[in-house]
Amino acid sequence: MVYSFARVGAAIGMKVGDYFQHRKRWWLRLHEKGGKRHEVPCHPSLEEYLNAWIAAAGISRDKRGPLFRIMSRGDRLGDRPMSRFDVLHMIKRRAEAATLPYSTCCHTFRATGITTYLQNGGTLEHAQTIANHESPRTTKLYDRTREELSFEEVERIKI
Repeated sequence: MVYSFARVGAAIGMKVGDYFQHRKRWWLRLHEKGGKRHEVPCHPSLEEYLNAWIAAAGISRDKRGPLFRIMSRGDRLGDRPMSRFDVLHMIKRRAEAATLPYSTCCHTFRATGITTYLQNGGTLEHAQTIANHESPRTTKLYDRTREELSFEEVERIKI
C-alpha cells in the first residue's frame, strides 16, 4: 500500500497473476472500487518483497489464486484471500509491537506513500495518477507534508 498507494481492497483483491512483467518492468494490476482496473509500475523494493513472498509461499504457479492469503490452522497458508479485517488486525499488531500510535491503520500506508512521494519532489498530478484519484483534491487529503512546521516558518513572524 505504501509503494503503490493502493487501497486495502485493491491490495487484498490481487491475484498472483496481477503481479506481472511487461517488457523489463514488473507491474501491479489493481482492481479498484467501482470495477476500475488500474495498472501501476512496481517499485523496486516492492518487487523484491513480492518476489520473496511468492517464492516463500510457493504460489508462483497459481496465477488465479489470491496473492495475499489467510493463515489457516497450524500456521499453514490458506487458499482464501485476506479480508480487510485480517489486514487491519495484522497492522494493529505490528503497530503495537513497533510502538506506533493506535491510530495506525490501512490508510496510514497510503498517506505515508503519498506524503513521502511528494516530499521527495513528486508532483501532485503524478501522485493523483498513481493513487487513481479522480480529483487532485482527494490526493491532497493524504498529503501530510504541511503538518510539520519548520522553525524557518515561525521566524517569518516579524513584529
